[in-house]
Amino acid sequence: MFIILDVRSLEKFIFEGIAVKILFVGDVVGPPGIGILKDLLPTLKKQFDLDLVVANGENAAEGNGLTRNLADIIFDAGVDIITGGNHIWDCKDIYKWINSEQRVVRPCNYPEGTPGKGFTKISIDKTEVLVINLCGRVFMPSLDCPFQKFEQVLSEVADTAVIFVDFHAEATSEKMAFGYFADGRAAAVIGTHTHVQTADERILPKGTAYITDIGMTGPAQSVLGIKKEIIISAFRTHRPQKFEIARGKAQFNACLVEIESNTRRAARISRIQRMEEN
Repeated sequence: MFIILDVRSLEKFIFEGIAVKILFVGDVVGPPGIGILKDLLPTLKKQFDLDLVVANGENAAEGNGLTRNLADIIFDAGVDIITGGNHIWDCKDIYKWINSEQRVVRPCNYPEGTPGKGFTKISIDKTEVLVINLCGRVFMPSLDCPFQKFEQVLSEVADTAVIFVDFHAEATSEKMAFGYFADGRAAAVIGTHTHVQTADERILPKGTAYITDIGMTGPAQSVLGIKKEIIISAFRTHRPQKFEIARGKAQFNACLVEIESNTRRAARISRIQRMEEN
């Protein structure tokens, strides 16, 4: 059983002239995250007649990272594309298969020669969607400039109709700046990484759907997915701790974006937050 905490009138999430309906699922963390994803996603796909489901999966493994087996489980649950972030390499297993898996994208502003792809295309009827993964640089590992990389990608795929960006970053200011930078060029800029859903979903002036962070799909009684006692101890003692994924009831954070067929810009963005009752 689940209770709905905030769906922002999703029952009325219907527009005429809509080309694509995209659900983006916030950072999937460990077994609790995968469990609630498997439980909820089939119903949501039917309820909203979704065209595309994207999920950030860089924390799907115990600890961090993504394995081949977990990627397959996420795909089987109904996800079409998995995006990453700074933890995408934490399970070394990924080096064996990421080059051959077109449905998994890692941040495209990693240096030249990095395994995998930073963006991927998918066709939905007559509409092409380009999903781009980018990492911020403030309080994060130093990568190539995400602003310049975004413009480079656009110059290479100028004919793509709908641009959907997972901007994986720590600083609110960097996420907002990138949202306005991409406004009118991307259909959506969805922030990930901090695991806390923000309440600032909006359509920017030139038609880009934006939210600073979509939140986490994982253990609810935790600190960003980790056992709370471990994190409390880390703050109190300032000594290294071995992180462990929390257990117990799970939460599901996502957002739903509809793209207009005539403008290829966003008509609406709505947050979804659901919690297991028991």
